[in-house]
Amino acid sequence: MKKLLLAAAVSVAAGSANAATVYENGGLSYKVNGDFQIQFRQATGHEDDNRAEIEYDDLELKNFISYDLGNDLAAFGRLDFGFKDAAEDDENGSNLEEAFVGLKYGVASVSFGKQNFATDEFGIEEAIEVETIDEDRFDDTGTDGDDTIRVDVELDKVYFAASHEMDASDDDDGIDGEFYDLFVATDLAGLELAAAYQVWNPVDLDDSVGTWGLSASYDFGFMNLAADYSVSDWSDVGTWEEEDMTQYNVAAVFPVASTTDVALGMGNKDSDAWKRTSLSGMRT
Repeated sequence: MKKLLLAAAVSVAAGSANAATVYENGGLSYKVNGDFQIQFRQATGHEDDNRAEIEYDDLELKNFISYDLGNDLAAFGRLDFGFKDAAEDDENGSNLEEAFVGLKYGVASVSFGKQNFATDEFGIEEAIEVETIDEDRFDDTGTDGDDTIRVDVELDKVYFAASHEMDASDDDDGIDGEFYDLFVATDLAGLELAAAYQVWNPVDLDDSVGTWGLSASYDFGFMNLAADYSVSDWSDVGTWEEEDMTQYNVAAVFPVASTTDVALGMGNKDSDAWKRTSLSGMRT
C-alpha cells in the first residue's frame, strides 16, 4: 500500500521565550522558559476527515535549576510541564514531560529520571503535523522513558550520548520493556554527521528489536541540505514474524526572513508489507 500525504498549517498564535534567570546567587541558579504554539490547520490526504481545526501544538513550561559545587562540578535538575493534551481535553495525557536530576563534571554529565533517550537526538525530518509517518525508526520504537539513566559527553568536535531505560512493563505510561541507546555526532568542515543505535527488549517477548541510523547535514549558506536513513528489525504484533522496516528522510531548509524558514522534504517508510511516503512544506 502506498499513500501520498500533504499537510498545510497556519500558525495563528505562536511564541517562545529564551530562558529567563529567576534567581542566581551563591552558585545557585534557577531558570524558566516556555513555548506555546496554536495552529489553525487542515490536513489533506485523509479520506475520513479533511476539516480544518484549531490545535494546540505546544504549551510548555520548563524549569531548570543548577548548583555550582566547585572544582568544575555542578548539580542540576529539570522539571518540564506540557499542557497541550489538557487543552485538547485528552484525559489520558500527562502534564509532566521531563523530571530528572544529575551531575556535570567538565564536558561530561550523568542524569537520572524521566527524560529522553540518547537516540532522541537523531534525525533531520522537518515535517510538521504529519501523523502517518514517524520522524525516524527510533521515533517508532521509543525515545523517552520514566526510569532512564543517561550520560552526555560534549567535546570540541564530537558529541556522544548513551542511555539505559530500566526494564518496565506498560502500566499506562507507554513504557514497554528495556532500552539501550547510543548516539554520536561530529562536525567536519561544516558537514554534520551522526549515527545512532538502539536495542529494545519488549516485555513478554524473547527476541529483541535492533534499530540503527545514519544522518548527514551541510549548510550551504543559502540552504541547509540534510538526509537520514534508519532501519529497525522488529516483530509484527499479530504474528511476531521478524521483518525489516526502513525509513529515509530528505530535507532542504531555506531561510527567507529572520523569523521564517521554508522547508521542503520527503520521507519514505518501507517494509515488505507496505510503503508510505510523506511530503513536508513551510514552517515559521
